[in-house]
Amino acid sequence: MLELQSVAQRQGAVVPKSPWLPTGCQALAELAGRVLGLDVRRVPVRAGTSKLVGGIHNREVLMANRAFQAQALRHAQGPVLTIGGDCGVETVPLGFARKRFGPALGVLWFDAHGDLNTPATSPSGAYHGMALRHAFGEGDRDFVLDTPIVSRRVVLAGARALDPGEQAMIDRGLVHHVPIERDYDTSWVLDAVIASRAPQFYLHVDLDVLDPSEFPDVTCPVPGGLLISELVDAIRAVAAIRPIIGAGITECATDNPERLKVLVPILRAVGAALHAHSTALPVQPVPSRAHPVRQ
Repeated sequence: MLELQSVAQRQGAVVPKSPWLPTGCQALAELAGRVLGLDVRRVPVRAGTSKLVGGIHNREVLMANRAFQAQALRHAQGPVLTIGGDCGVETVPLGFARKRFGPALGVLWFDAHGDLNTPATSPSGAYHGMALRHAFGEGDRDFVLDTPIVSRRVVLAGARALDPGEQAMIDRGLVHHVPIERDYDTSWVLDAVIASRAPQFYLHVDLDVLDPSEFPDVTCPVPGGLLISELVDAIRAVAAIRPIIGAGITECATDNPERLKVLVPILRAVGAALHAHSTALPVQPVPSRAHPVRQ
């Protein structure tokens, strides 16, 4: 059965809008609960901040929050939709999905940013810009996954604000980076999903993948993003060919009901994808298809 968890963490984002993340998270989670007909499980998080240690701001608080998340996920019986908070809340659910579904697990990461930094490469020391890289087992030993995800299984979609260290990892082939292509249909995402050969996917949606004209209330808005309809079409297209076994939606920095209403189509698309495969079990990797991947 699908479970909805809210993790109202803000300490992974070190930006002026981060204080809005806890209330934005809770409001979006409550909206998701009403739209999807689910109860919201509020995962405890620490308030306040802590020192920059080892290149990570609020390290002590983030470690405590990770423990709370791990405890909540141990009791989950089916797919989990995690509503954040900052993107740092995604590393722990990725770890649990990886252990359950094995090395064939794919990740579809919709984000304006790469989230591929380590403490050594991050210009800010903000963990929300390191969440995906630590899922690969690279970075701070207290944050990396014991069972890392496999690089060739990860599709980074819509990223358009990349730090030099992140671009270096993309150039190394750590992820399939697919920029937004408006001259094409959803094949701009599907090509990379198919090429990954992953039989099932964890779906991440940082709301800053959207264009600010569609939804400006994120911590780090970046022009040139997706329309809500484009994101919804892409999620539905992927869910039609691959099971979505878990998902996260992050970086909502408003609790204004009128502004949040525009996100309902995204919530419905993600919920439908998770419900469709609520009993999905690990399966063998599917054969690749001769189909070009746009880089």
